[in-house]
Amino acid sequence: MERTILIVDDEPRMVDLIRLTLEREGFRVAEASNGYEALEKLRDELPSLILLDVMMPDMDGFETLKEIRAASNVPVIMLTAKGNEGDRVLGLELGADDYVAKPFSHRELVSRIRAVLRRTEAPAPPKLERVVIDEDFSVDFDRREVVVRGERVKLRPTEYKLLYHLVSNAGRLMTHESLLTKVWGREYRDDAQLLRLYITYLRQKIEPNPSDPKYILNERGLGYRFAAPSLAK
Repeated sequence: MERTILIVDDEPRMVDLIRLTLEREGFRVAEASNGYEALEKLRDELPSLILLDVMMPDMDGFETLKEIRAASNVPVIMLTAKGNEGDRVLGLELGADDYVAKPFSHRELVSRIRAVLRRTEAPAPPKLERVVIDEDFSVDFDRREVVVRGERVKLRPTEYKLLYHLVSNAGRLMTHESLLTKVWGREYRDDAQLLRLYITYLRQKIEPNPSDPKYILNERGLGYRFAAPSLAK
């Protein structure tokens, strides 16, 4: 099936370079030069993935991402010339699926696009019955429902997938590399910072005290372990 990639960037030369690369790889390409046009193309083109530049006039990439996430779960890869940690964290917090700093090689960009598409298009993990961690925390993997202290908690797809692998391996040490490979793909197996960010997001949503976690425990320099004695194998 031909996938459409929407490129949102106000630099025509950059758009042309990316378009030629993606078309050589068999993708169909749509283009938008600003955030407002991107929202129109999102509705009209129904892209499989969006490449979204951060530095744009009028509505920057972060504001555009907020509007996209209000309407769609389409995968989004942020493109930026800054490449600093603050921008990356903000983009991920707003719902971006990945972040690529300019300048980048076209091989890297295509690899990231394919990795995100594999992750978002992959079949759901094997279904598990409802898992009761303790009286305050339960997960229904069949319905993708997380309940913490009596309240339903909304997880983004990547957060859910990370939680699935932690819970299904309760009591076991999951190394950084194994979690990154299982959740994001082999291209990300050395990106420990990305994993730390998503562990932080998960802790903020499920832990009674994120600064002193009781469920997702850090094994310094090695990885993470989900602490639930009743589930340990």
